Amino acid sequence: MVSHTIGDIARASGVKVTTIRFYEARGLLPTPPRSSGNRRQYGPPDIARLQFIRHARDLGFPLDSVETLLVLSDDPTRPCAEVDVIARAQLAQVERRITQLTALRHELARMVSHCAGGTVAECRVIETLADHAHCSANHAA
Repeated sequence: MVSHTIGDIARASGVKVTTIRFYEARGLLPTPPRSSGNRRQYGPPDIARLQFIRHARDLGFPLDSVETLLVLSDDPTRPCAEVDVIARAQLAQVERRITQLTALRHELARMVSHCAGGTVAECRVIETLADHAHCSANHAA
């Protein structure tokens, strides 16, 4: 087996060393064997698993979902219905977030468009930030 250090797999996967240790503690990445010098030893499957986790996280999947997806991916004979449910839930979450961000963009654009220069005492942005009642819609997270 090809042996890599934690620094090697961090560079190869784009995941920070501290995050790799966190994933190990959480059980997302198996605890690696250690060398006679007590250094962690990783192989290509560990890099692939970290890349999977990183990609899932980049797509916004929460760690609980990533954990479930990893368990499912470890058994390729299982039906993918459960994977589909998780992916659809994430898509719905992204769509809710897009709606929220669109409302935020609209409100920020409205606030900025009412900015007339002048002094901070007359600033519509500051006024709106100080009192949510000046907002045109509910955009709270």
